[in-house]
Amino acid sequence: MLPQRQLLFGMYLDALRMEDAIARCRVAVATRRRVLIGVLNAAKVVRLHNDALLRESLIECDLLLADGQSIVWASKLLGRPLPERVAGIDLFERLLVLAHEEGRAIALLGARPDVLRKLEERLRQRFPGLRIAYSHHGYFGPEEAARIAEDVRAAGVDMLFLGMTTPKKEIFLGAYGSSLNVPVLHGVGGSFDVMAGLTRRAPIGWQRLGMEWAYRLLQEPRRLWWRYFTSNAMFVQLTAREMLRPAQAFKLAGDPQAGVPVSTGGQQRSR
Repeated sequence: MLPQRQLLFGMYLDALRMEDAIARCRVAVATRRRVLIGVLNAAKVVRLHNDALLRESLIECDLLLADGQSIVWASKLLGRPLPERVAGIDLFERLLVLAHEEGRAIALLGARPDVLRKLEERLRQRFPGLRIAYSHHGYFGPEEAARIAEDVRAAGVDMLFLGMTTPKKEIFLGAYGSSLNVPVLHGVGGSFDVMAGLTRRAPIGWQRLGMEWAYRLLQEPRRLWWRYFTSNAMFVQLTAREMLRPAQAFKLAGDPQAGVPVSTGGQQRSR
């Protein structure tokens, strides 16, 4: 039996399958206890050491899952296996199914206004009767954030999906996440664009091979080739380093235990 958590690249990841993650979210909604979901892929691993905002936002997550197949492969190579990839967009879709089946209310925050309208239209076609209690585009300024947070809180939703990029998502959740009274909070990045039909996702075969990045590269080679080349090469280096000297767990800034070594091997961190 796998341990509940595995320490990889300085982060504790939950060793869960999709069904386990959905079960955790179902309980959270029923009990109104918060589950802040985070996902980790190769690009984020590379950014962790130099991006304090990203690092702390992941540490604060109640559920941290392997979004990239490369993370699962690395976990097995390192002897700290994760059972499967739980992609953020797949979890988003499964949570929508859960909300539809149980009559739960959701909120959508992010994307351009036209993309958000298209997303709502498609969701209502796919899930007739889905309770979209609140939605707002992601192009708002800092002066509007408090009002939007109050509107989310007043809507009394069970799940909030944030289709915003880093660091805007982390800044919003850091400032207002604890006061929203929303059990399930899931930052889904560019999933709004995919589910609205504006962006194509890689076919299943590419996903299983861990080659979604290559599929995106084929669509935008000039813009993406250097980013993927450097991040993939650095991830391989970090994995090799992890084999020789496993990273200690990152700590939140100001944590009195910051700098204290944490052994690897799937020890469970207290919540």
